[in-house]
Amino acid sequence: MITPPTLHDLAIIGAGINGAGIARDASGRGMSVSIIDAGDIGGATSSASTKLIHGGLRYLEYRAFGLVRKALAEREVILDIAPHITWPQPFVLPHAPGMRPEWMLRLGTFLYDHLARRDMVPGSERIDLRSQRAGRALSSDCRTAFRYWDGWVDDARLVVENLKDAAARGATVLPRTRVTRAERVEGVWQLTLGDGSTIAARRLINAAGPWAEDVARHVIGLNDAPPLRLVQGSHIVTRRVHLGRDAFMLQQPDGRIIFIIPYEQDYSLIGTTEADVARPEDASVTPADVDYLLSAANRYLARPLTPDDVVHRFAGVRPLILESGKDDKETTRDYRLVEHPGLDAMTIVGGKITTYRVLAEDVMKRIAPKSKSWTGDVPLPGGAIERRRGENGQTAFKRWLDQLQAREANYDPAIIKRLAHSIGAPAEGLLAGGLGRNLGGIFEAELDYFRTHEWAASSADVLWRRTKLGLHLDAGAQAEVARWFGEEPGDVRGIAAGHRFARPSLD
Repeated sequence: MITPPTLHDLAIIGAGINGAGIARDASGRGMSVSIIDAGDIGGATSSASTKLIHGGLRYLEYRAFGLVRKALAEREVILDIAPHITWPQPFVLPHAPGMRPEWMLRLGTFLYDHLARRDMVPGSERIDLRSQRAGRALSSDCRTAFRYWDGWVDDARLVVENLKDAAARGATVLPRTRVTRAERVEGVWQLTLGDGSTIAARRLINAAGPWAEDVARHVIGLNDAPPLRLVQGSHIVTRRVHLGRDAFMLQQPDGRIIFIIPYEQDYSLIGTTEADVARPEDASVTPADVDYLLSAANRYLARPLTPDDVVHRFAGVRPLILESGKDDKETTRDYRLVEHPGLDAMTIVGGKITTYRVLAEDVMKRIAPKSKSWTGDVPLPGGAIERRRGENGQTAFKRWLDQLQAREANYDPAIIKRLAHSIGAPAEGLLAGGLGRNLGGIFEAELDYFRTHEWAASSADVLWRRTKLGLHLDAGAQAEVARWFGEEPGDVRGIAAGHRFARPSLD
């Protein structure tokens, strides 16, 4: 006799940040959840962002005040609940002749300071670059700037943290599992997986990101999901531009802006381009993208970058809501929840990393309106550190890290810091139990932890998503990691080759 599949309350297709946030929220409200993705969790757009939790200063220009206010409020929440993988990030916005006038920059940063409450980031200020450390990296033509604050986040780890919490609350997480068909049978959704097995659920959510329209049409068989505009964002990683904490927000003659962000201690992250693509699979960093980003940075830098300074590159695709008559700069980054009438199904379109948690709350308001919201007050697993009275997450994490380094004095403090800023609170147990063999910059205990607790199944999962050690480990060490996962050494990706994301949720 064939045992029927367990009936879940909710099945989610797509384990990017939106799907992960919904899975965590729903699990914490007592729902049984299954979340499925054909690739690694967070393996697509959610690991190929500019790594920012921000309100979107430039969106004020398009009067998107509601989106900016919502995102600024969430910036504070994420800094608080995920202090191990986030921190407040200062940005320097130089005034440049022929660009937006100085009064406009001052007005924009003033509004940015006051659209939502600030507890963990300072306010903006006008600065003289000739007397500031940040000015040393910039051309002498740059004299005046405004410093404002946003937040930095390890995007891929934010997905992992949400799904670790969801799993701890009972969710079933199925990466590398294709959904070949979803159909409604006697009032229940039946999802057929690539191996022939099935999942049954009362309600279905399509959170497949850039593939959401395709999943709606070709997997679920629906025609009412709104069309998406797929916009590729390319990034490059270069030698470190300067040694200060500040990132740069740089205006361009075409009206765009680019960011130069301190990245992984030794590097700078530069992005992003915006170009339409027909399919998510078409995303790749082209020579033209590299030229554009280098030229955009070099308009301001005292020491120009060259192609030889580029050590890594990656591209992701933003699934934006198609808005007739608007270009990529004007198209909204807000999300839309599309309910499919009478089917207990919903498609998620649009959105950004910063607002993933409120998106999940909005979903819950529709499918479980009598349940209570909770995710804004409960730290993610890595940030679950005891707080003293009056401490926020950032303050508590800094104190905890200092104490951990003092307690584990036999370890190199840099190793402790690296572990703390990746897995957070579980680093205590990992250090106490011993890290095992050093494979050239990463330890066997780490690999075992990533495989056992974080669904890692390949060297790429570890080197580019669970960590960014692909930037730091030499070819020999990367080959050791590949062998540990049973891969042929040639399978590991070289640093200079860059990466594109894996396709998530359909054939």
